[in-house]
Amino acid sequence: MPERFLGIDTSNYRTSAAVYDADSGEWCNRGSLLTVPEGAIGLRQSDALFQHTVHLHEKIEALPQGEVRAVGVSTRPRAVEGSYMPCFLAGKSVAHSAAHLLSVPLFEVSHQQGHIAAAALSAGRLDLLDSRFLAWHLSGGTSELLYVECGADGLPDCTCIGGTTDLAAGQLLDRAGALLELPFPSGAALDELALTAEPQKGFRPRVTDCRFSLSGMQNQVENKFKTEKPEDMARFALETVANAVIKATEQAKERYDVPVLCAGGVMASRVIRARMEKRFGSGVSFAEPTLSGDNAVGVAVLAARLYRKTGADGQ
Repeated sequence: MPERFLGIDTSNYRTSAAVYDADSGEWCNRGSLLTVPEGAIGLRQSDALFQHTVHLHEKIEALPQGEVRAVGVSTRPRAVEGSYMPCFLAGKSVAHSAAHLLSVPLFEVSHQQGHIAAAALSAGRLDLLDSRFLAWHLSGGTSELLYVECGADGLPDCTCIGGTTDLAAGQLLDRAGALLELPFPSGAALDELALTAEPQKGFRPRVTDCRFSLSGMQNQVENKFKTEKPEDMARFALETVANAVIKATEQAKERYDVPVLCAGGVMASRVIRARMEKRFGSGVSFAEPTLSGDNAVGVAVLAARLYRKTGADGQ
């Protein structure tokens, strides 16, 4: 029987299902962004849950057919007490039903753990999941610098050691994109626009003990919108995020001499990636854009790890 695993992720931004072959390392992901009304910069949880419920079966039906060893699903944003979002209920319900009918184990993980696993797979660094490393989870709702080690259960054990104290990086970029009437989420379009501008220094937020604030940057971005070309405003926003991320990473590496893995949709930015690679060289690894944003591939990878560790004992 092939070493194939089904992963399901119903996040705040995307409906996603994936199959991962643990023998070959090949994967297939089927996902789509949730529909956000024009001009809006997010969805109510009830609307996200409804869209997942309507479309999840389409993503699963679009996957290659064949037997699977186990089912993995993200059931909460982070693997910490009290972490909860209703949108994950859609995936959890389908995953439990599928595992029962297929008579295979079910493994529950967090959305954040899935991001980290997807980034490790994409970067060719699955070995990191068995060691210690720093990881950035930079997305629309999360801007966390994590110290990660392999937990007793085989899953990434993440401790937040830094990141934003208020506005997430993705929120800042989405608000910049809204001013420019770019589609939501705006990261990819904003990055494309920024690449047409000349490099600039951006603002350097104060970073203390790996933590920084981005809320004040919104006013500066809005002022740029009034006085400068769109591409310069976009570049300013991304360079500002890069400045904060680099400084926080420098501070973290003074305490932890370990590799850095970058996950989350914001880390797909070519502006930010180029800055990070210039500063940290081979010490930093990135997910490719297709696995930077929300996806179920990492969830399937973790299901494979848990299956091989526990055999048929799922949840």
